[in-house]
Amino acid sequence: MVGLRGQGAERSTVPLSPEEQRILQDIERSFYEHDPEFAHEVSSTTIYKVAGRNVKWLTLGFIGGFAVLVSSFVWSLFLAIVGFVIMLTCAFYIDRNLRKMGKAGWASLSSSVRGGSLGNAGKRVRDRFRRSE
Repeated sequence: MVGLRGQGAERSTVPLSPEEQRILQDIERSFYEHDPEFAHEVSSTTIYKVAGRNVKWLTLGFIGGFAVLVSSFVWSLFLAIVGFVIMLTCAFYIDRNLRKMGKAGWASLSSSVRGGSLGNAGKRVRDRFRRSE
């Protein structure tokens, strides 16, 4: 189904004709035959993964900007301002990517962090404290 925006309706859907569906299936089959690696990469990449990756790098940039701000404030006001601008820019883009992710993406990202290495580390620490009792 293809979504269309009409004048009176906020969102309406129009089903594809059988001919249009066949054409789309042919295009998809051709896409998978000619470049299967790229097709797999495109099918496995979601906006949540991209936005999550961006948030991680932007957080690192924010921390780097903070380090520049703190380390250069006494010596160079110009570098301190540059650090602040880096922090401000990263914060803006972090917010933008978190809004793209929405609640579903944020829940997906936080569950993958909980299920990943950080979640296992927390479990190991809890187990270690239980053994000592």
